[in-house]
Amino acid sequence: MNKDIHPKVNPVIFIDSSSGTEFVTTSTLTSDETREIDGVTYYVCRIEISSASHPFYTGKQIFVDSARRVEKFHEKMAKVDTASAARKGKKAKRVARTKTATTATPKKAKKKEVEAQKVEEVQSAQ
Repeated sequence: MNKDIHPKVNPVIFIDSSSGTEFVTTSTLTSDETREIDGVTYYVCRIEISSASHPFYTGKQIFVDSARRVEKFHEKMAKVDTASAARKGKKAKRVARTKTATTATPKKAKKKEVEAQKVEEVQSAQ
C-alpha cells in the first residue's frame, strides 16, 4: 500500500442548522470550530439539511405551489372529464351507424323503384 495517498480521517460532529440535530462520525472534512467530548476533539461542520430535517425522511412534506401549477392541472383534468362525458363511445357510434343504415335502405329502395319505372317507360316507348 502506498504511503500518503489516502486522505486523513478526522472525528467530526455534523450539526443540522434547521433542526439542531447532531451527528457524531468521522470524515475528511475539517473546520475552524472544534468541540471536545470525552477528551476527544471533534471538528464541527454545520449543514443546512439532513435526514433529521429533510421532508422525505420526516414525512412532513410541504408542497409549494408556484405559478398555480396545481390549480392549472385540476382545470385541465376537469376539461378532459367534460370532453369525455360529451364524447360518444364506440357503442353509441355503432348504434348510430346501424340506425342510419336502416333508414338509408328505404331511400335506396325508392331510387331503385324509380329507376326501374324509368327503364320500363323507355322500353314501352320503343
